[in-house]
Amino acid sequence: MGGVHPEIVPPPTTVIEASKRLAAWTAVDRHVLPEYKVIGIGSGSTVPYVVERIVAQGPERNKDRVFIPTSFQSKELIVNAQLLLGDVDQYPVIDVTIDGADEVDETLNCIKGGGACHLREKVLAEAADTFIVVADYRKNSDVLGRNFTQGVPIEVAQFAYAKVLQNVHLLGSPGAVLRMAKSKAGPVVTDNGNFVIDAPFPEEAMKDPYTLLTRIKMLTGVVEVGLFCHMAKAAYFGNQDGSVTVKWHDGRIENVDSGSSPVPEST
Repeated sequence: MGGVHPEIVPPPTTVIEASKRLAAWTAVDRHVLPEYKVIGIGSGSTVPYVVERIVAQGPERNKDRVFIPTSFQSKELIVNAQLLLGDVDQYPVIDVTIDGADEVDETLNCIKGGGACHLREKVLAEAADTFIVVADYRKNSDVLGRNFTQGVPIEVAQFAYAKVLQNVHLLGSPGAVLRMAKSKAGPVVTDNGNFVIDAPFPEEAMKDPYTLLTRIKMLTGVVEVGLFCHMAKAAYFGNQDGSVTVKWHDGRIENVDSGSSPVPEST
């Protein structure tokens, strides 16, 4: 761990946090290769461990790399780690993007947007030659919506939110609501100045997330939908027992046992 900036992320103190770090470290070790020079950094609670592991690769390997953020959070992580900050405008082709997820199904479709960053996250996922998801065991699911029950995050233009909300109700989500902020009066406002609607759909609809994504995306006023379909190459889930489950895009499921874990048992 020599050379890691201790301020990036504190050591995990719970099983869940240790699972997140386990997934992140394993994915970085396998997918942030020496020859990769443009790297997308996602958002969420697992991503600080991604940056931590990248920093641990050392200044020599990172000196010629550029890191592209998906949010204010990941921009701050990159800057605080003294890595070179870039923008997708300058680097529209990314070698690898590593990001978290709110839930991942058996064919690697994801719900993302619990942190209201899914527009930029999807841009960087599509720009990447390789898109990798990292998460803890709670996010591993067979069908989207079973574990992450607050609904599909939908980023909408502010002036159109009422009409979009009405249309989402008619589309099959009568429980859809405008996401309200917790530490300010009024709704959540994204980094792009938009609102977010959280739309729970029946399991039958969630079994075909690509069709649902298409239907929602066609609504005027919708900026982006937090359904990521047919995008990820692999998803890494840190487990309670210190192992990692890896789901691959071709249907393979790999288990990396705790003996191969990059995380010391003491954590």
